[in-house]
Amino acid sequence: MTQHVVNVLLSGIFHASILFLVAAGLQVVFGVQKIFNLACGSFYALGAYVGVSAVGWYTGAGGPAALFVLPLALAGLAVGAVGVVVERGLLRFVYDRDETFQLLLTFAVVLMMEDAIRMTWGTSPRSTAGLYLTYGQVPILGAAVPVYNLIVIGASLAIALLIGWLLTRTAFGRIIRASADNREMAEALGVDMRRVYATVFTLGTALGTLGGALVIPATAAMSEMGIELIVEAFAVVVIGGLGSMRGAFVGALIVGVLRSIAISVYPELEMLLIYLIVIAVLVLRPRGLFGGAAA
Repeated sequence: MTQHVVNVLLSGIFHASILFLVAAGLQVVFGVQKIFNLACGSFYALGAYVGVSAVGWYTGAGGPAALFVLPLALAGLAVGAVGVVVERGLLRFVYDRDETFQLLLTFAVVLMMEDAIRMTWGTSPRSTAGLYLTYGQVPILGAAVPVYNLIVIGASLAIALLIGWLLTRTAFGRIIRASADNREMAEALGVDMRRVYATVFTLGTALGTLGGALVIPATAAMSEMGIELIVEAFAVVVIGGLGSMRGAFVGALIVGVLRSIAISVYPELEMLLIYLIVIAVLVLRPRGLFGGAAA
């Protein structure tokens, strides 16, 4: 019984670690640019496919299997540069327009990215062919836990701390927070909003693509994987509160663990349970658990 509980909880925390990366990217972009980025799921899927290709190239070149996580993570971060192209090429034209235009544009990016993935990698699922257990397993309270899960959980915690440090302890973080609070005043004081927006959107994109790359040893890359992630990521943001990094962290834990429990008890309840939590939060705390808290 204890083994099963540990497996369920750690599986949920592993999924929450991936969710946090995507939701953190959403929070950063919304906090500064006030855009609901529906394309976050597509960036997640893109990171997964690029991660598979990077690991395939790495192992094909004779690289040691024990270090596969390095090219995987680097590929995920590198492909985040697509955020610059999307932000400068598309999003900058709709910043001052109604939110409907922004939603339609980011949804169009979802469709274009999905087609681009299918044209590049095809429609068959891609995987890293058994690298998931390269690092073995460790016993925790009698349960055998894959070491890779613990690596991803640790990496997500480190990134959460790094984002907190960036936003609260650096000059650029203060510029980001000032731009989120009052864009016009920040511009009047000489802040280059073009550079801030491009950097912030690229950061949000890189977090999403990194999440897609890191999840890929545990699952297969599929062109539609981003759609499900969009639903879960927005559930995290609603539960935690728009603009709150603390909310993204707590919301990801809630969604990840509840999803894991539902799958282990009654899989048909997986998405229903998440929707019920979202509805409860919207009724009891419309701004989310940490809505209004400083990023």
